[in-house]
Amino acid sequence: MKRLLLTAMTVLLLSVGTAWAGQLEDGIAAHYRGDYAEALRIYQSLAAQGNARAQAGLGYMYLTAQGVKKDYAESLKWYQLAADQGDASGQSSLGFMYEKGHGVPQNYAEAVKWYRLAAEQGEVWGQFGLGFMYEKEQGVTQNYAEAVKWLRLAAEQGEVAAQLELAMMYEKGRGVTQDYAEAAKWLRLAAERGNAAAESYLGLMYRKGEGVTQDDAEARRWYQLAAAHGNVQAEVELGWMYDKGQGVPQNYSAALQWYRLAAAQGNADAQSNLGVKYASGQGVARDDVTALNWYRLAAAQGNADAQSNLSLMYSKGQGVQQDYVHAYMWSNLAAAAAGNADAVKNRDRVATLMTPPQIAQAQKMARDCQQRKFEGCD
Repeated sequence: MKRLLLTAMTVLLLSVGTAWAGQLEDGIAAHYRGDYAEALRIYQSLAAQGNARAQAGLGYMYLTAQGVKKDYAESLKWYQLAADQGDASGQSSLGFMYEKGHGVPQNYAEAVKWYRLAAEQGEVWGQFGLGFMYEKEQGVTQNYAEAVKWLRLAAEQGEVAAQLELAMMYEKGRGVTQDYAEAAKWLRLAAERGNAAAESYLGLMYRKGEGVTQDDAEARRWYQLAAAHGNVQAEVELGWMYDKGQGVPQNYSAALQWYRLAAAQGNADAQSNLGVKYASGQGVARDDVTALNWYRLAAAQGNADAQSNLSLMYSKGQGVQQDYVHAYMWSNLAAAAAGNADAVKNRDRVATLMTPPQIAQAQKMARDCQQRKFEGCD
């Protein structure tokens, strides 16, 4: 959202009529320095006179509750007025409102319409929004080539979110020939601007040696930067590096520290990994009950490894009363989700200890659990 402000304010400075230029510049300057009352006063005065740039700025203040209470309907009104005058910033912002359903029923087709009008004027957020909609098949038929076209235009203007998204297109080979080096290039541009997701992905590229020379130290450096910016996946990756001794001396205590940080934020992989640590007693006193609880949290998010380990604990009666029906159910879910060989093996082993009615019950429980998206299954 801060980046949207910078873009919106920059656009406001362009194509300003000389009659209003000085006043608008004063309003923008006040906005930048956080004097929202003064910015609001100037924007309101100019917006009432029909100045599209001020109308777009006023729309942003209502959207983000700067100097006023957040009011999506009021924001939408001002963005619409600016957009109807052909203001590119107003058009892209109106597209955003329709995309998110702020102040108006969510309407992807309408969002695409306004993003396109802004994009065709070269407005960076319109280009990014349109590219994203083509990528995600929202309001338009999915078209990766079109997505890449618009994302590239925004990325070349320095838009970090577009650089990250374009990198992912190259990494996956969507709309372009798969090219890890090109993916790494765009990731680096975004990462050097402090984008946490880009920092984390770049760390992964270095760990795997994709598009760059494999370098665990460089991977850890980028992961640490991403983690410092609050990226949960980077915390998991750092935990894994310490857990396995990958590029650092093996240190279960350090691994646990990173896993706990990510698990506390709901990351299923970290929760599952914590379960393993407590079940095995690595870096912490063995505690089957705590392990079971971590597995349950991860399994409820569809984590196949946690589901498989949860099955083992039920089958062996570790941290919970032995229950072959639940053991079969969880191993069946894990096998279905990821073709987990260990889960299949455990399911088939447990089945030999069950009666046909018990197997039928476990299969029904697994189907019901899938329909509930793993909620309330245990």
